[in-house]
Amino acid sequence: MTAWEMVAVAAAGFAAGGINAVVGSGTLVTFPVLLAVGLPPVTATVTNSLGLVSGNLAGAIGYRRELRGQRGLLLRLLPASILGALTGAFLLLNLPASAFEAIVPALIALAVVLVATQPMLQRALARRRASGDAEPEAFRIGPGRLVGLLAGAYATGTYGGYFAASQGVLQIGIFGLLLPESIQRLNALKNVLTMAVNGVAAIAYVIVAPDRVRWAAAALIAVGALAGGFVGSSLGRKLPAVVLRTAIVLLGLTAIVVLMSR
Repeated sequence: MTAWEMVAVAAAGFAAGGINAVVGSGTLVTFPVLLAVGLPPVTATVTNSLGLVSGNLAGAIGYRRELRGQRGLLLRLLPASILGALTGAFLLLNLPASAFEAIVPALIALAVVLVATQPMLQRALARRRASGDAEPEAFRIGPGRLVGLLAGAYATGTYGGYFAASQGVLQIGIFGLLLPESIQRLNALKNVLTMAVNGVAAIAYVIVAPDRVRWAAAALIAVGALAGGFVGSSLGRKLPAVVLRTAIVLLGLTAIVVLMSR
């Protein structure tokens, strides 16, 4: 990479770390940049997942106050998310690269739609829980709801292990339908689960396919994402959401164009 490309990758990591802490879908920032500096799609995904773990950790720490009272729920959902991450990593490393290149534009398009429509989802959720945060009794989840939560954690973990863009948006959407929680507490839950999924997937990539990792790019993303995660979790909620959302949509469309023209 040239010096300017290194700066671009680190800056993308910073932006992605902040966006992941607040909105989700930071991969739609880093993935197009990694493609632009010459990484193949599968290599870009592996490198990106490894690099963004530090930002996920920073975001989870930044939202620690919103995690109060959710320990029991997290302990139930984490195993399903981790199993999903391993499933997604297996699919990424074993399906032909041609399959990934065919599937990813559709996944990015889905992620772009989810990001663009997230305000409507948030308004719907806000109407459902106008009373604010749920009381501890809300965590006494019945068997049917628990099955739905576990299935959602596994499905989003598989998606995240295969291609992480908008994993968090999917989690908020699914869990928001099943849990009477505020958006901020759902976001805190999402940050921890995303950190687990990306971390487990990254470990699997490093063990099974270290040749797919571009270490310099991963390190640049990691440094940027760590700083971005802390900044995003402390200041990101004060930024206009429409600005972040518009940037993500534009970058997602750029990624689709880049992939389709390869």
